[in-house]
Amino acid sequence: MPGLLRAAADKAVQDAVRRSGQDSNVLVGADWERDDGPAGGRVRTAHLADDIDNFRDRATSALGPDLDAVLLSPIAVASGPILTVTEGNAPRTFQFTYLAGDGRGPDVTWIAGSAPGPTVTDEYVVTPYQGPPWPVQVGLSEADATELHLGPGDRIPVKDGHGRKKDVRISGIYRPADSADPAWRLAPALLHPVPGADGVGITRIAGLLSRESLPDARLAVGENELRRTVHFAPVPDALTWDTTATLASQVVKLKAASGSSAARDESLKWESRLDVILREVRGRISAVSAQAAVLLIGVLTVTVLVLLLAAGLLVRRRTPALSAARQRGAALPDLGAELTIESTVVSLAAAAVGLALARAAAPGVSWAWAVPAVLAGGVAGPAFGILAAARASRDRRQPANAAARRWIRATGQLRRAAVEVAVLIAAVAAFVTLHQGGLLSVASDGDTGELTGDTILPISAPALGVLVGALVLIRLLPLGARFALRQALRSRRPLAVFGAARAAATAGRALPLLVLVSATALASFAFILGTTVSRGLADGAWSSVGADARLDVGAEAGAATPAVAERIAAAPGVGQVVVAQVTDSARVFSESTLFTPRLVVVDAAAFQRLLATTPLPDAPDLARLRTPGPGDVPALVRSSDGELRAGTRLQLPRDDAPAIRLTAVGTAPSVGGAGDVVIVDAAALASAGLPAVPNTVWVTGPGAARAVSNSGVAADVVLRADVLRAQRVAPLTAGLLRLAWTAAAMLLALGLLGLTLAAAAGAAERWQTLTRLRTLGLRHRDVRWVAAGEVLPPVVVAAVCGPLLGALLARLTLGPLDLRLLTGQAADPGAVLPWWLLALVSVALLVAAATVVPVESALRRRDRLSEVLRAGE
Repeated sequence: MPGLLRAAADKAVQDAVRRSGQDSNVLVGADWERDDGPAGGRVRTAHLADDIDNFRDRATSALGPDLDAVLLSPIAVASGPILTVTEGNAPRTFQFTYLAGDGRGPDVTWIAGSAPGPTVTDEYVVTPYQGPPWPVQVGLSEADATELHLGPGDRIPVKDGHGRKKDVRISGIYRPADSADPAWRLAPALLHPVPGADGVGITRIAGLLSRESLPDARLAVGENELRRTVHFAPVPDALTWDTTATLASQVVKLKAASGSSAARDESLKWESRLDVILREVRGRISAVSAQAAVLLIGVLTVTVLVLLLAAGLLVRRRTPALSAARQRGAALPDLGAELTIESTVVSLAAAAVGLALARAAAPGVSWAWAVPAVLAGGVAGPAFGILAAARASRDRRQPANAAARRWIRATGQLRRAAVEVAVLIAAVAAFVTLHQGGLLSVASDGDTGELTGDTILPISAPALGVLVGALVLIRLLPLGARFALRQALRSRRPLAVFGAARAAATAGRALPLLVLVSATALASFAFILGTTVSRGLADGAWSSVGADARLDVGAEAGAATPAVAERIAAAPGVGQVVVAQVTDSARVFSESTLFTPRLVVVDAAAFQRLLATTPLPDAPDLARLRTPGPGDVPALVRSSDGELRAGTRLQLPRDDAPAIRLTAVGTAPSVGGAGDVVIVDAAALASAGLPAVPNTVWVTGPGAARAVSNSGVAADVVLRADVLRAQRVAPLTAGLLRLAWTAAAMLLALGLLGLTLAAAAGAAERWQTLTRLRTLGLRHRDVRWVAAGEVLPPVVVAAVCGPLLGALLARLTLGPLDLRLLTGQAADPGAVLPWWLLALVSVALLVAAATVVPVESALRRRDRLSEVLRAGE
């Protein structure tokens, strides 16, 4: 199983990097060498493209072999400042950009004009500092040229932020040979206009520079306004779990060794979020590995107990042979050696077959998880056999002194109590460790499901808790059986007396009840874990989207959002439609502290109705937003660190106007999973002088998906069903869910196997007694009822108490398991009890127990009475 976890971890790393897009790129920048001439003015550097190539090579050599192996070929980018297009009715900006990968840019076809060339042909040219605008040639894509209505030979009317005009000339119109080239992703405006890139309603257009026109681009702007960077994009398929720690560490070292951003020199200045992304995915992988280890520990515990039960049955069947060998003079060491060799050969052979099958079905196997089962199979049989042989030949007599007999009983009770106290102490220590530090704080940084000394105690908390509960039931079952026997003796029903007597005689057998309770409790725990994760994924999808569907309207279509909302509300199958202005990283001040929460400006009444009709948590404090305040605008706040709380006074700054004062009057619900949220009523904020510009539409109802998909505006459509589907098929989520259901099925199967072994262990003695009772006049049907009275009590206790114990352990342990990292929720999900699955566990155990007696009765019908009466002579 750890091999599967490691494979899932590799896929999770690759998926996280692939989803992050350009955020995972490694960027490095450096300033240019000054271009001041010896006598003043600026010198045109004709070899500027070669300088970029050298800069790219220098950055590549600084990466190191590990990073270099997982990154694509670097792409150098030189970009000018954002210039304003001075003609036209729509606000537009312009930027010229140079792209170079491996010494040349992406391939293009010039459909009109030619590639940009140099302004001058002289090698050495000096231009005065305050001279006229230096001309620079650029190429435009077909879409950009259409947007500007310009062609080859035309000039683009632009000016910089200081109002100074620039001389930008179009040399030609190009068409990309491959629009999917990774270089274009760094400057999408080179392919087509990008709306909203520089603000609401502003469209960016870009011009392509060539190696020849790059020196002119530097002279066309300020000395430090042409920025050069090198982008290294990771290859997702080249990343594995084992390499994430090393790669994240190297990225951190690169950023730590970066030159100061204030230094105007050629030192390398590194930027990247790759280390953050890798750390986040490592945290999720560590959490899932710990959660999987909890399930595996449960399976391993029950497996060992079943092996002990099987060893006990085998020794019980071989006790006569062992006793005879002992009576003939065989020494205990000789018997132990013989049993050990036999058991070791069988255990190692079975383990080899199991590991071979696991290796064929999974990427790898883990010896650490197999060792306990192999040891239990190899040691339990010889140990039980030696004890049985020793008891058979023991000549110590029962003392006649009552005090001596009490001393012997007390010694046995103390030994048993010592074992129980040891298990209780281990369970308490496991729960304390789990709740105080959680699983992530003790998980090994390179661990994916392997057993280590730091993790063995907290991940064993559910299994140890089950053992403690089973030991309590083992103590209580004999008391209950003796009580039932006393009550039966007072009745006039002989069958009840016989059944209660057999139940009281066998109630002291600890191992069968331990196996049954542990299997049912841990199977119930696995079912609860899987159901909780499934429900958490659904709730996480609701929290992420906020409704059945969400429309994120583009900046250029923001004014049309109310009309779009009305159109969606009229569509069939739509329940509720709520519009809001959602601003991420909004600037909000509290006295001298700057916060950057998610600011939500919404109709509070409509938003409250939306929450009330969805599985999202209700927010009764939204009613306070509609209550007029004494002057400040009421707001709801939510903070991950607790700094924003009710009563806090905030200020929302505005351009060219006084800041709007806000007063926190309650706790805000989570919006989109954001940790810091500020919610303000749209009408109240408009009364304060800041009308909202809606950019988000939440839609509920069965027809929400179709309605938002046909909105007819430039917007991103986010469907809850799609988000939920993507979360469920994510490598870590799918792997843990499969493991939970598989573990539950295996535990239930082990419980049924344990029931069969326990019934087989006592079958001979049970039916010998019952057959003798038949000689006293009991009918065959009555004998079956007496046998059921012996078999059913431990099964009923396990069927009733096992699922309840599993539910209790789920309540106590699911919180520290950090399931929120898997479900995408803001807080850990509460335990969800699938009562029908828990009932299935109980019913399966009871049905199996109900079949034991008829099967045994059918097998024992042909036993001869003479053989039964002579047994034991």
